[in-house]
Amino acid sequence: FELCKMDGAIVIDEDLTTILRANFHLNPDPSMPTSETGMRHRTAARMSMVTDAMVVSVSERRSHVNIYVRGRSFQLRSAQELGNEVNQLVISLQTSRDSLDALLSRLTRLEFDNFVTLADIARVYGGFQLLLQASSRLRSFVPQLGTNDKVVRRQLEQLAGGMDEEFTLAIRDYAANSSEEDANRIRREFDALSPREMASPARIAHILGYDDLNEDSVVTPLGLRTLSRSTAVPTDAVEHIVSEYGSLQALMDDVQRDPEKLGDMGVNNPPILVDSLYRMWGKKG
Repeated sequence: FELCKMDGAIVIDEDLTTILRANFHLNPDPSMPTSETGMRHRTAARMSMVTDAMVVSVSERRSHVNIYVRGRSFQLRSAQELGNEVNQLVISLQTSRDSLDALLSRLTRLEFDNFVTLADIARVYGGFQLLLQASSRLRSFVPQLGTNDKVVRRQLEQLAGGMDEEFTLAIRDYAANSSEEDANRIRREFDALSPREMASPARIAHILGYDDLNEDSVVTPLGLRTLSRSTAVPTDAVEHIVSEYGSLQALMDDVQRDPEKLGDMGVNNPPILVDSLYRMWGKKG
């Protein structure tokens, strides 16, 4: 604290255990480009580029603390400022999750009834995008919270945990090519869309690999997402079942007649799976 009263820089070792220099004059190449104003901040930015070190610059006049890494500036904010913004982001994430849950519940019922339209899955994909974008914004604040990050990490896990994987399964359920590689390609294309484009069933159909569908076209799911939600199905059995039946509707048509057939595909207790599927549908098996 006393050393900080002097104008020069304080140089600390990489382990943050030893002060190597105090009241030290830094003299980086003044021709190095930087958008910073003020001698102290320009020097800090240039030193972070020259040394690859993290440089802290404090502005008493503006009451700002900036961290410079490889020439980039990150302004530290007060705990109260961070707390207010994080709380707003948590509320936004909760709202997005509630909306997506409602869309997914409706989608599940429509899937069992074999009456999902292109417009339905476009709305679901849009819901996933909003949730994961809200999650990403909140996650970017976690490093800034330091030791106060535990509650936010738990909230992120509760509200967005597993949804990334479920989004990929929901895409594979309806894509012309159901491979995981193609689903990742589709995810990247979705990320590049504007909100208006994301709400366009025709645009979604094109990215999924279809050019002959309209928003009222009925599309049939493979059943990857639904089967993955059941604890009665081992993870490695999901792909086998989908490969065997080709669609959720074909599976449902067959399981009532011969549920034990699922045992040959790796399901340990077929009646439990059948019961689970019918409960998702909201009907008795």
